[in-house]
Amino acid sequence: MRGKHRVIVYTKRVRYDFELRRNITVIRGDSATGKTTLIDMVQEHINNPSGSPVEVICDKPCYVLAGALWKEQLSGVSDGIVFIDEGNEFVKTDEFSRTIQGTDNYYVIVTREGLSALPYSVEEIYGIRTSGKFGTLKQSYHEFYRIYGTDVAKSMVKPDIIITEDSNSGYQFFKQVSDENRMECYSAEGKSNIFRYLKGDTGKNMLIIADGAAFGSEIDRVLWMMKGRDNVAVYLPESFEWLILSSGIFGDKDLEDILNEPSDYVESKEYFSWERFFTALLVARSRDTYLTYSKRKMNHAYLSKNVKEKILARMEKITLN
Repeated sequence: MRGKHRVIVYTKRVRYDFELRRNITVIRGDSATGKTTLIDMVQEHINNPSGSPVEVICDKPCYVLAGALWKEQLSGVSDGIVFIDEGNEFVKTDEFSRTIQGTDNYYVIVTREGLSALPYSVEEIYGIRTSGKFGTLKQSYHEFYRIYGTDVAKSMVKPDIIITEDSNSGYQFFKQVSDENRMECYSAEGKSNIFRYLKGDTGKNMLIIADGAAFGSEIDRVLWMMKGRDNVAVYLPESFEWLILSSGIFGDKDLEDILNEPSDYVESKEYFSWERFFTALLVARSRDTYLTYSKRKMNHAYLSKNVKEKILARMEKITLN
């Protein structure tokens, strides 16, 4: 499955209306915010589509996954929107993560905890709130709102220390930039290790760089560790490969179209996260050119003055020189 898909779930009194654009969407929030009500309404419509007061409008079939037989249920689901309510412990397991890789579904998961086994985006974590959109109508309208991904630094960020999520080309690139500008640079060697660097406050300005496309499970811990500290900033591009592609060094018109609307091009059955898609795209676009890209080892062409400056210029509000 690919593309954006609008889902409308409603009765005469309650209405949910939202758009999905990636294979994994996470719904967060406290009790009584309408999360379970949404899942229950979808289930009621599935159980009795003609006799239920619940209507579901979507260009894809909707399903609810629950209980010990979830794998058997999922085996019969294809090209659909799969809803999973909180309390289903299987969503936290590596088995669930492995099982849904390669499926052509989109998943909407209600949870209050981070799901470390799943690579979901910080931009696809939502809450639900009630809106007065329907004015005097006696209808409660529930809308999704993005919890993360909207904060922008109010002033320029100039770090003394850079912490990267990975130890491959992204780290090698920023290590070179750091060495040139007398900054420190370290690899956390995995997204789950980043918070360790936040435990001690050296007083130096720190910039954390990670793949936003798969950082959803860690964002709570990192932001909690940052509370009350104005010397730490987090930069979450989709991925390092996205940063390169969006820098303009290739100049392809169709590439611009892809970057503007990735959901139209990312096939969920093939790419478990957008980070994987952008890696494959960069490898394909750079093949047989002087910019041939390898995720494991940085091509020195990307460290040439002209190319490097274009990549760094894409990092708005951040100065590394």
